[in-house]
Amino acid sequence: MYIMALNCGSSSLKYQIFDADTRKPVVGGNVEKIGLPDSFATQKYPDGTKVRKEASMQNHNEALNVVMFLLREASIDMNDIIAVGHRVVHGGDKFKSSVLITDEVIRTIEELSALAPLHNPANLVGIVVAKQLLPNAKQVAVFDTAFHQTMPDYAYRYAVPAAWYRELGVRRYGFHGTSHLYVSKRAAALLGRPASQCNIITLHIGSGASAAAIRAGVSVDTSMGMTPLAGLTMGTRSGDVDPGIIFYVMEQLGISPELMQKRLNKESGIIGITECYEDRRDVVEHKDENDACRLAVDVETNNVKKYIGSFMAQLGHVDAIVFTAGVAENDDYLRAKMCEGLEPLGIKLDPGKNAAALSRKGAGETEISADDSKIKVFMIPTNEELVIVEDTIAIANGTYNPDHLKMDYSFVK
Repeated sequence: MYIMALNCGSSSLKYQIFDADTRKPVVGGNVEKIGLPDSFATQKYPDGTKVRKEASMQNHNEALNVVMFLLREASIDMNDIIAVGHRVVHGGDKFKSSVLITDEVIRTIEELSALAPLHNPANLVGIVVAKQLLPNAKQVAVFDTAFHQTMPDYAYRYAVPAAWYRELGVRRYGFHGTSHLYVSKRAAALLGRPASQCNIITLHIGSGASAAAIRAGVSVDTSMGMTPLAGLTMGTRSGDVDPGIIFYVMEQLGISPELMQKRLNKESGIIGITECYEDRRDVVEHKDENDACRLAVDVETNNVKKYIGSFMAQLGHVDAIVFTAGVAENDDYLRAKMCEGLEPLGIKLDPGKNAAALSRKGAGETEISADDSKIKVFMIPTNEELVIVEDTIAIANGTYNPDHLKMDYSFVK
């Protein structure tokens, strides 16, 4: 029997099939450029083999049909897929844990689309199409925001008119929750303690980036806000900016709200500073001869350090700092820059350990702090799909505990 993890974006689709008993990946892949003439699917196997299929896929229905064809080619019987776990970006304050998808859940996700117009509608399409193509499989929603719903009100409320919160849901929600959950529990395991006895700062730094302050195993603050636009500097997203800038630029340039959304989400961050690169590898490679690249590195690393410092003040005592996701797992230079000057706070990297801890070269969970560092620093490859799969299996068989500290995850043992 199999579990399918499904992540539908606006023009893309990622999927992975897991063995329901072993939790091991069997096959997976992604579909790109949905809606364009040159759309294609790439299926990947655990041994590294890849199969590419070019096909015109005008919508997610057609894309999932291509996926089903590829899965059959891999000898996956559709009747053996007993459940599908869907990544849903925004659950607002309505969903504090993963849930079995019902008609009411679908309606609520649809209502929350105003909070995540770039993500939730695509997630919903994936849910609807999966229900049609796999009618016998249970459908489960796993929310990016759920892990952060333990934040206290003083962390999630903004100092704006209270009516905005009551009537419009304006508050901090946070994202990348499955990643922060996974790596914080793995860090606790490496520390040899239950998660409930650990204070940890997690840094999920990929194209999108967020930090989380985790006290006694639960999130008490995070850098992203009502949307995934706030917080750390990202590949194409601005991170924190003075809100007055937005009004000023809109007035001066006559920019519509829709265009401003695009500018801040797609044309800001690293690409906004450098005007030519969003990939951190390119930025680091050219930092010595391109001053805009040097600036982008300094802006990003400075912002990370500010969040580390503020979260340390908030937590009072920190046991570990965790670097995870595509950039933080694979760029030892940026990790070193992000910790540079933090030695007086008890954070000290070991240069040799840090240089060797590269996920792309096969490195797994690695302690990269020096022996005399008061605070442990880890590089831990994230595994959001495993969280989705384990939540989905537990909900499907009736053993799920919405309190993640009491959930029997295989990766905390």
